[in-house]
Amino acid sequence: MKKVPLPDPSDEQEEFSSILMDIGLRRNVAKVLTYLAGVDEATSRDIETNSDLRQPEVSIAMRELRELGWISERDEKNPGKGRPYRIYRLEKNIDEIINYLEDQKLQEIERTMRQIERLKELRNVEARGI
Repeated sequence: MKKVPLPDPSDEQEEFSSILMDIGLRRNVAKVLTYLAGVDEATSRDIETNSDLRQPEVSIAMRELRELGWISERDEKNPGKGRPYRIYRLEKNIDEIINYLEDQKLQEIERTMRQIERLKELRNVEARGI
């Protein structure tokens, strides 16, 4: 595995993660996504350490990201004894992920606006005494 220098958490990374949470991603998913966007690949342990998450939080986030098709994983043999370790990387680039999130929010807004329009229609029916 190619070692990647670990980025220092920056204000921009914190803001990026915070915005992801504001638009609906869970904290663990937002933090993992933010970290993976800044490295070529990482082990689960790298992600835990650099995202300030516990192992179960990373596992849950990885499952969600895998289901979305946003990450890929591979096993790499441990140089010593023991189990192989899993290496993760983003399968989609961050721009594709942002575009997906944008599309999801636009669809949500459209649904909400249709519901509001329906409420107005129903209010008008009520006002006429029907």
